[in-house]
Amino acid sequence: MTSGRVNPNFRLEDQGIAGLGNVYYNLMEPALMEAAVSRGEGRLGQGGTFLVTTGKFTGRSPKDKHVVRTPSVEDTIWWDNNAAMSPEGFDTLYADMLAHMKGKDYYVQDLVGGADPAYAINVRVVSELAWHNLFIRHLLRRPEREALDGFMADFTIINCPSFKADPERHNCRSDTVIALNFDKKLIMIGGTEYAGENKKSVFTLLNYLLPEKGVMPMHCSANHAKDNPVDAAIFFGLSGTGKTTLSADPNRTLIGDDEHGWSDRGTFNFEGGCYAKTINLSPTAEPEIYATCSMFGTVIENMVYDEETFELDFEDASLTQNMRCAYPLDYISNASETALGGHPKNIILLTCDAYGVLPPISRLTPAQAMYHFLSGFTSKTPGTERGVVEPEPTFSTCFGAPFMPRRPEVYGNLLREKIAKHGATCWLVNTGWTGGAYGTGSRMPIKATRALLTAALDGSLNEATFRKDPNFGFEVPVTVPGVDATLLDPRATWADKKAYDAQASKLVNMFSENFAKYLPYIDDDVKAAAIG
Repeated sequence: MTSGRVNPNFRLEDQGIAGLGNVYYNLMEPALMEAAVSRGEGRLGQGGTFLVTTGKFTGRSPKDKHVVRTPSVEDTIWWDNNAAMSPEGFDTLYADMLAHMKGKDYYVQDLVGGADPAYAINVRVVSELAWHNLFIRHLLRRPEREALDGFMADFTIINCPSFKADPERHNCRSDTVIALNFDKKLIMIGGTEYAGENKKSVFTLLNYLLPEKGVMPMHCSANHAKDNPVDAAIFFGLSGTGKTTLSADPNRTLIGDDEHGWSDRGTFNFEGGCYAKTINLSPTAEPEIYATCSMFGTVIENMVYDEETFELDFEDASLTQNMRCAYPLDYISNASETALGGHPKNIILLTCDAYGVLPPISRLTPAQAMYHFLSGFTSKTPGTERGVVEPEPTFSTCFGAPFMPRRPEVYGNLLREKIAKHGATCWLVNTGWTGGAYGTGSRMPIKATRALLTAALDGSLNEATFRKDPNFGFEVPVTVPGVDATLLDPRATWADKKAYDAQASKLVNMFSENFAKYLPYIDDDVKAAAIG
């Protein structure tokens, strides 16, 4: 049996996916909630939220992500960063997963990736779990109901958590698998209930497709000045660096919190919703995001709650530090209706420095911006990936290496060209530790970070007096109204100055060693911006 709204010429059978049980097409939020609860996939929470746990996977599994090695992509995939799967392995995986799916109920959403129709792709998501369908309905963009009657997918994702891959048969690493086949326009996901794999698969697709169209795909949040979409800002950063929190500024209009493109027409959101971390979420510091945790349809993922009252515990990380909520973008009161903005006037590179060395904000030259963009220094925060239990310093090129199918220089050169063409002031913002490294120091005060960003975005920070950082060569403001001047000088926040110097030297060497692999691919001015 099939039900729901769908193009009669584009059912699963038309794609060769037959023999399933009931298939539900494009159900809306109430019906998906009803199905998820009745199937025992989770529980109804306060305000009509959906409470769910994801088992052993509470974060992405990047080592289990594979790209099928076909002639059409052989020369363009960054194979050092993307595990290959043979076409034969994929074909067997596809046949085995479809055999596993026979007779079972599935949920289908027909959605769009990209707010700018000139660069959007149509994505069909086939989910074993009703709540996964609800999740991806929040996170991608929802066509008008009438448009579903003629919807045709550019790519299809099949997500079946109960399916276990066989490394020998399927040419993969473990019984968990995420496999992208660009030729067959298919993504297969098995062996994990973590919903984030759905959205990041679409991001990886766009990261491959858009550079050929001159569009820079970005792992960033974005906003613009109220009533002035031309005054846009983008915030690069890995999960846990503050992209969602800092872009949800009540004094600006939110374009989106995680994935965007920068074309010759300006910036645009890839998504239709947000996937925010909720650990220690504060109703005072993040009131808009906090409020979504009691709004109808919000997916509350891996959060501890009171069994009697269903009240959420934002501090209990016993399930994972990577607890999250997923909700549609319009749940944020100052979200853009179009999800479009102008060319960025300010580019913010967010880093979570667990070493406690970097200043809270620094101004970068374009060459330094490319250097730090390619370096992508941050600290993986607990729970974001499987096995990360405390902040772990890492270099993730372009602030999103797990989602980059092409070589880093492709994205770095696109960014540099767009900065040169449209002009932008670039800033490096540390939301990590101050007064010492992780375990000794404390997390950078969010109030100070917000004050520094406000000054950067309104242009007043450019009028400040700057000093040259002795370790990295970028410019650091000496004083900023409303911010403790000591905080602006990381060395001054450390009780043991010699310990700071040793830590800074260690970090400088780490940067230099990491960047050596890019030297053959970059211009002299970026080489000059390299330290060490």
